[in-house]
Amino acid sequence: MQIKPLHDRVLVKRLEEEARTSGGIIIPDTAKEKPQQGKVMAVGPGARSEDGKLQVPDVKKGDRILFGKWSGTEVKIDGEEMLIMKESDIMGVVAN
Repeated sequence: MQIKPLHDRVLVKRLEEEARTSGGIIIPDTAKEKPQQGKVMAVGPGARSEDGKLQVPDVKKGDRILFGKWSGTEVKIDGEEMLIMKESDIMGVVAN
């Protein structure tokens, strides 16, 4: 299934974090926190300003982003966990 977000919404796939600490201790799934980094899978065309102009989003497909712990709405697409969030919920883009 292919999803195209509307307005200033962004479809994000969470990036899995390392399951070990720096000391080599394995962290079980029940103790892990959800990652706050993700990869942008799709971006809407942008929101309209009060004067009707389209505000183009700052993120693009493929960007690696940082977002808040409670940001977005979880959805399941083709059996895969994804997030749909507003662009304003994104805190930054990770530079390569």
